[in-house]
Amino acid sequence: MALEGPLKELHIQDVFQLIDLGRKTGVLRVTSEIRQTAGTVSFERGGVVAATLGKDPQPIGARLVRMEKISQLELDQAKALQQSGDPRPLGDILVEAGAIARRELDRQLKAQIEEAIFELLGWAEGYFRFEEGAPCNLDVQAPIRLPTEGLLMEAARRMDEWSRMEDKVPHLRVIPRLPATDSPANGRLELAPLEWEMLAAVDGQRDLHALASALGRSEFDVARSAYALSSAGVIVLDSAAPPVSENGSHAAGPLGPVRQALAEGEYEKATAALQEILRTDPLMPEARRLFGVCQAALGLFRGAAESWKSWARLGTRTAAEEALSPGVERMRQAAETLAEELESYRE
Repeated sequence: MALEGPLKELHIQDVFQLIDLGRKTGVLRVTSEIRQTAGTVSFERGGVVAATLGKDPQPIGARLVRMEKISQLELDQAKALQQSGDPRPLGDILVEAGAIARRELDRQLKAQIEEAIFELLGWAEGYFRFEEGAPCNLDVQAPIRLPTEGLLMEAARRMDEWSRMEDKVPHLRVIPRLPATDSPANGRLELAPLEWEMLAAVDGQRDLHALASALGRSEFDVARSAYALSSAGVIVLDSAAPPVSENGSHAAGPLGPVRQALAEGEYEKATAALQEILRTDPLMPEARRLFGVCQAALGLFRGAAESWKSWARLGTRTAAEEALSPGVERMRQAAETLAEELESYRE
């Protein structure tokens, strides 16, 4: 038996609750066109036993290397055993090889599952499908079962905390910087370990999203640390646009080449660059908006309208992007009209 549908009709949290209340065993798959990714959650009697986001079916290996719990060589050796026919989960191979203790593996697996679930529970668009049956053995790395009700409660708590941090951390594209040397001190500095870790990684170039990836931490934990450090006056959070060059174009940032290609009318070149950017950061509002511009310029009006629809659903738009909403909506309507007119002639 399969339960499926768009998330705009049934919220992802409601899907989790239905599975939990029914004590169902099976696999939930959620796809998101905006994010250009998918999530998979395995349930056993209503509890979560595995969860992944993205294309990597075994993200725990990369996580253990990133957190310096195992070496890249140990991971490569474990994967080689699997490729040669060893049916054991990756975690079991690493434990039996002495690369990591079982308790530490379980702790990292629990954290990895929680991070995937908390991100998934924040999705407001997409399509879900739950297939009842035994969980996929490849997804289940260890006998861990997390209560779904507890995950939902923690997700709600995090959403409340996000709303409280919004005044200083409106989105993950803010860039933390060290304050000027003549800024007044706020007294004795007492920081948590993660706050010290993040402070050491602040370089004035990377935003919170990039820092979370570099530190191997969840975006929520990094945002919370940034909020605490900013409140204490240890860092300042800069959400300003990239610097502007002498000819008036934005010189820095990944969109620089895109703007240059657009200025020269090289729409295919700009499209290719935007596709690469959106592959790594599908939630970048300006990239999504400009992608629609490129599609319209190439005569792909239906695709342009869909891109601008996706842009309108993004919750990461800056104030400057938000101010463009009326214009983007007019472009979307025009693109849909053109697409319908052209399709009518083809018919």
